[in-house]
Amino acid sequence: MVLITASFFASALTVSVGIGGGVALLALMGYLFPVAVIIPVHGVVQLGSNVGRAAILRDHVAWSCLVAFLIGAIPGAWMGSVAVGALAEPVLRAALGGFILLITWMRLPRLAAIRLPGFVLTGAITTFLTMLFGATGPFNAVVLSKTFPDRLRFQATTAAVMSLQHLVKTIAFALAGFAFAPWLVLIAAMIVTGLAGTWVGANILRKMPESRFQLLFKLCLTILALDLVRRGVAGMAHG
Repeated sequence: MVLITASFFASALTVSVGIGGGVALLALMGYLFPVAVIIPVHGVVQLGSNVGRAAILRDHVAWSCLVAFLIGAIPGAWMGSVAVGALAEPVLRAALGGFILLITWMRLPRLAAIRLPGFVLTGAITTFLTMLFGATGPFNAVVLSKTFPDRLRFQATTAAVMSLQHLVKTIAFALAGFAFAPWLVLIAAMIVTGLAGTWVGANILRKMPESRFQLLFKLCLTILALDLVRRGVAGMAHG
């Protein structure tokens, strides 16, 4: 019941502020699920949540970018499935957090001019990382925020991109032999409450001033990135 309720609030947070819900849900699942179950189940729940978000905001999706992202996501998922357990997770966490902080607060040009190669590269890197960490929404969000300045277009395209990524990840875990069947009832309940949260968050998003959204978005990204660095450094200290 805790996770079913949390899925509602996580989805509402992600849609209204731009980021954070997936990572928050992943952290909570870390206290309640076996380690081997967390990332595959989280991926399916996030697939449902992001499909709902993309559907609600479908008129604002930059559909032309999705094919390029998928081209990168497929090899990224394959490389991630091979690399699971073979890389030093604390170092990667700290590096990812540092990169997110850097790109969030640096003054960078819009990335629309390199849309296709940029989306292929983003698809490969973030799908690889999500196979290891489970939630790379902050990475996708910070790149897409540099491409789409309008909050509705940014949110809609991010949802569509994340839907593709979680779909590819789910297929990769299924091919690797993960048994989803015992968890289907819980997954379905979390998706339903997540969709309700998405609807609430979308209405908040439409009413929110652009400047306030951008400020909240950057603050949430900064908090998540600092936590990644903290967890990475702590892991290296204990490793």
